[in-house]
Amino acid sequence: MLIYAALAVNLLCALLPWSLSCHRTMGAVNIAGHLAVFALVSVQAFLLGAPGALNGAFRADALSLFFMFAIATVALAAALYSKGYIDRETEEGHIGGKAAGLYYSLFSIFTLSMFLVTLAENLGLMWVYVETTTLASAFLVGFHTTKKAIEAAWKYVIICSVGLVLALLGVILFRYAQGGGTGTLGWSDMMAHARELHPGLVRTAFIFVLVGYGTKAGLVPMHTWLPDAHSQAPTPVSALLSCALLNTSVYAVLRFMAITDAALGKGYAGGLALLFGMLSLGVSAAFILVQKDIKRLLAYSSVEHIGVIFVGMGIGAPVAVYGALLHVLNHAATKALMFFAAGSVGRGYGTYDMRRLRGVLSAMPFTGAFLLFGAFALGGLPPFSIFMSELTILAGSFAAGRTIVSGLFMFFLAVVFAALVRHMSGALFGRAPEGRVFEDESPASKAAFFLLGALVLALGLAVPAFLSGLLREAAAVLTGV
Repeated sequence: MLIYAALAVNLLCALLPWSLSCHRTMGAVNIAGHLAVFALVSVQAFLLGAPGALNGAFRADALSLFFMFAIATVALAAALYSKGYIDRETEEGHIGGKAAGLYYSLFSIFTLSMFLVTLAENLGLMWVYVETTTLASAFLVGFHTTKKAIEAAWKYVIICSVGLVLALLGVILFRYAQGGGTGTLGWSDMMAHARELHPGLVRTAFIFVLVGYGTKAGLVPMHTWLPDAHSQAPTPVSALLSCALLNTSVYAVLRFMAITDAALGKGYAGGLALLFGMLSLGVSAAFILVQKDIKRLLAYSSVEHIGVIFVGMGIGAPVAVYGALLHVLNHAATKALMFFAAGSVGRGYGTYDMRRLRGVLSAMPFTGAFLLFGAFALGGLPPFSIFMSELTILAGSFAAGRTIVSGLFMFFLAVVFAALVRHMSGALFGRAPEGRVFEDESPASKAAFFLLGALVLALGLAVPAFLSGLLREAAAVLTGV
């Protein structure tokens, strides 16, 4: 089974750093391992298809495989960028060899736990895996052990743990909604007997699940941990947090949303998702306008795009759901690219304060070009991938007769685009600082930029048939159509 092989390789990547002494070797092994995982997941997803139930604990349907592919893509890019990042940190004396080994081990434990979330058949076990992602990533957020980093890590753990307690209550209530029968917390079992669930308990349970997992996903108003954690974490970890971790929490909500729709009919879960999605869009747009720190800006941008995904899911039309799932991948690739570019610029200039960043294009031509590329892509301009998925969601909204939702959706996106242009133009253009030496990106980091840049552009031009087929199957898991 290729899925089991992918999990085994990921586990091996978590164990091997403890037997290696050279940080360069650790980085190379990490890249090789995550490249193998990416290849195995891609072959399973696009060539062999979804095997369904693997055993009592795991299942891999189209929705699972799509999210696994999105996580594997970001993990590979982050592994490539991590090598140059950790090599430089070690050689400059900021961390030692043991710290590098700890980083690579936690990196793979983090990615493994995210894969397990997408494969869990039992919804209680899925909660355990989501909590595992919190524990693994908390140490990575506070990796540099500065006062701000430790504070951000504690804030992340406390807020997300409170959210996950609420999610656990939701899981328990879903079990009680089955009554005194022989039902289980298996997702397939719940879907098969959804009509027999107690409607009142399902309504209450879904609110707990949405708020609980929504805290981890970064939905407003439960998003307050996210800007601090993203801004203080090492750059590749920021990419994983924003582009993979948030997606696993979205995935958890979607599983319960499908059960709720099957139990209550369309409308209830979608209405709540739409409400929180629009709220996230509006609040993040306001905060993006006034940001000064480039990594915090990208963090609020993540809140915005999680809002976009929930708006698409809340609309509920098959076209909008397809667009929302496509947006999961498009946002992951684009935001990871932006975090890498912002991290390199911040390291080169010695600050992430956009008021002090000037002339990035002339001072750092390679990184600056990708920062400009990513800014336009993140703003939703054609021919980049985010434009494609946002347009698809908008088409679904108009088709469903959601005129007011469509108008607000376009307004908030326009505000965000204007804010991005304002912030990025000031940083990219102008006179570069004199007397400062800017280092070039490492070959592995450049490979990460090219990988993500190619994906962002390719998906903006056309969605390949093999990916479109997987997306349609994944949307059918959620909509039944």
